[in-house]
Amino acid sequence: MSRSISSGPSQRQLRVGEQVRHALSQTLQRGEVRDDLIETTVISISEVRMSPDLKIATAFVSPLGAPDDKAVVDALNRHARFIRGRVSGALRQMKYMPEFRFRLDTSFDNFTKINELLKSPEVQRDLNADDDKEQE
Repeated sequence: MSRSISSGPSQRQLRVGEQVRHALSQTLQRGEVRDDLIETTVISISEVRMSPDLKIATAFVSPLGAPDDKAVVDALNRHARFIRGRVSGALRQMKYMPEFRFRLDTSFDNFTKINELLKSPEVQRDLNADDDKEQE
């Protein structure tokens, strides 16, 4: 039996990652983490990536309205063990409770940069030139 090498996460990793994201969101929404910075900041968890062995969960977060995003991520990482304990009830079907790592989600910044590039005069000129060639 040969296995093909896949470049992306498995279906299991994606499913467990979504379950972990949901459990983390509920824990943060209920205000169970006693930290002034975390309690006063709305935190969006856009994605949780699981390691292949499901022992490490990397959560990509976007602090909304916080003056210092890095400080919020640092606070979450400081409280990662506590959060792990609070989330364990919702994830009791897992054999091992994953270790949590929090990272700043920069995907929205990347989307903004791509959007600005697409709206730039140079790209618009090239797109209009392609449209002119197709009409001929």
